[in-house]
Amino acid sequence: MEDKLRVDFNLPAPVGKELEYISQAIQSGHISGDGPFTKKCNTLLEQALGVQKVLLTTSCTHALDMSAILLNIQPGDEVIIPDFTFVSTVNAFVLRGAKPLFIDVRADTLNLDESKLEALITPRTKAIVPVHYAGVGCEMDKILAIAYQHEIAIVEDNAHGLFGKYKGKYLGTFGALAAQSFHETKNFSSGEGGALLINDPALAERAEIIREKGTNRARFFRGQIDKYTWVDIGSSFLPSDILAAYLYGQLEQRERIQSHRKNLWYTYQAGLKDWAGQHDVQLPTIPDYCEQSYHMFYMLMPNLDLRQKLIMYLRERGIYSVFHYLPLHLSDMGRGFGGREGDCPVTERVSDRLIRLPFHNVLTGTDQEQVIEAILEFKF
Repeated sequence: MEDKLRVDFNLPAPVGKELEYISQAIQSGHISGDGPFTKKCNTLLEQALGVQKVLLTTSCTHALDMSAILLNIQPGDEVIIPDFTFVSTVNAFVLRGAKPLFIDVRADTLNLDESKLEALITPRTKAIVPVHYAGVGCEMDKILAIAYQHEIAIVEDNAHGLFGKYKGKYLGTFGALAAQSFHETKNFSSGEGGALLINDPALAERAEIIREKGTNRARFFRGQIDKYTWVDIGSSFLPSDILAAYLYGQLEQRERIQSHRKNLWYTYQAGLKDWAGQHDVQLPTIPDYCEQSYHMFYMLMPNLDLRQKLIMYLRERGIYSVFHYLPLHLSDMGRGFGGREGDCPVTERVSDRLIRLPFHNVLTGTDQEQVIEAILEFKF
């Protein structure tokens, strides 16, 4: 008998005028890249975040790919990347020939452990890539100071953190570049999609060229040149304006979406706090100076066995929960770069213990009550 889930882990859904805007995009006769809705999304994000320039991309992966090209990453360069992240974070730089240096994460926020950063820096280090896990800011003061001292670029992987803040400043606005995700699992979605945030004005024009297959097409459409041609390396990183139309409908509803997700997050925390304390389960840690993006709610179970039992227990009750990243240094590719067991002990422990609970824009209070009640009934 087919297992019919009662509470989905993720459920993408329109929350505003997404379908109306898609219809408008189709009727406009411009559904390829850089149409009216793409420009609307770029402008909205530039103004909301105070960013020099925003360029929508087909994915966060492609925004990271563009970052590696913009920084002129070459074979033999080294890039410091958290061990606890998605493969896109590292692939973008490996594709350019760089060697990844995996850094362990903190036991509290699961972000890059800044205390281990300086020891990994060599004359070949070209970039540091902080990942704001669960939309909680990394310790950017320390990271920025180290990067500045060694003249190393920072690229923020802010896939989880749009509209989150660190000490009052938006995540994604600290590094020279930052990558956003609009995958269907994110707070704001176009199914697949992303954006490159450009905080260094010197990189803005070349970013347009790289995004337009290595041509100066953007300058042509602004009337700055009378024809466009191939001037640099690049690829096709432009999303369809149909996707941008859907995304614009989501971004318009950002306050409503964030308010709902904030309520979900605190409902989980309040409902599970006492239970977690009684059973040695760790709930998310949010420093006082961080305003999270309310991207997810996770728990760290005491061990792998209990984590797996809880996932199956919930699944049997129609509740879909998932684990998250596996340690990159222990993957087949990671071992090829010299990764060994014990290199990143916090990541290895966290990866075995973490469980993510259902969390999305149309999760109802009733759904959430079912999740909490089921967890409270779980027998250790």
